[in-house]
Amino acid sequence: MKTSFALCLITTLGLATLPAAQQEGNPEAAKIAREASAAAKDQNWDKAIDGFRKASEKDRKYTASLALAYQQRAFSYANDNRFQDAMNDLAESIKIKPDPRAYEQRAAIEMRVNDYDKALADYAEASKLNPGEIKYHNYRAYIYETRGDLQNAATENDAALKINSKNKEAVDRKARLQKIQSANAVPTGTPVAAPNPPAPSKKKPR
Repeated sequence: MKTSFALCLITTLGLATLPAAQQEGNPEAAKIAREASAAAKDQNWDKAIDGFRKASEKDRKYTASLALAYQQRAFSYANDNRFQDAMNDLAESIKIKPDPRAYEQRAAIEMRVNDYDKALADYAEASKLNPGEIKYHNYRAYIYETRGDLQNAATENDAALKINSKNKEAVDRKARLQKIQSANAVPTGTPVAAPNPPAPSKKKPR
C-alpha cells in the first residue's frame, strides 16, 4: 500500500509547462532560453538545463525556468526508477528556487524508497511555503498513521480539518483513528489486580 501510494503520487505530479522565453532583457539570454525551451518540449532535459543555466547566468529572470527544468528531469528520472538522480535534481531545483512542488515531488520519492523521516520533513517545508494546502497535512497524517504514530497522525489530521472540515480523506481518517484509539483505551473503572503478597520467610525466628 505504501509503495503504490508513493508511486501513484510521483506519477500524478506530472510535468509543469515551462514558460516561454521572454523577448525583453538580454537578447542573447533570450535566444539561449528559446533554444532551451525547445529542448524541454522535446524532453531533452540535459540540453534544456544546460541552456537555462547559461541563460540565467546572463539574465537572472531565467532562474525560475532552470529550477523547473530540474523538476521535469527529476520527474523523468523517477519514472525510470532512478530515484537518487531524481532527488539530486530536486535538491538543485530547491537550491535555485524553493518551491512547494519540488518539496512535494521529493517527498513522494522518499516515500518510494522508505525514507519516511525525510518525507515528513519535505512535506512540512512544502506546507510552510503553501500553508493553505490541505494535501501536505494529509500526506503527513498518512505517514504517521502507517507507522502507528496515532498521536501525530491525529495532530496532522486536525490541521487538515482546520483547512477544510469536509475533506473526505481527513474526515475518514479521524473516524478511523478514533476507532483505533477507543479499541486501545483501557476502560475506566476497570479493577486492577493487587500485587501478590510476598512469600513468607522460611527462616526460623531467633
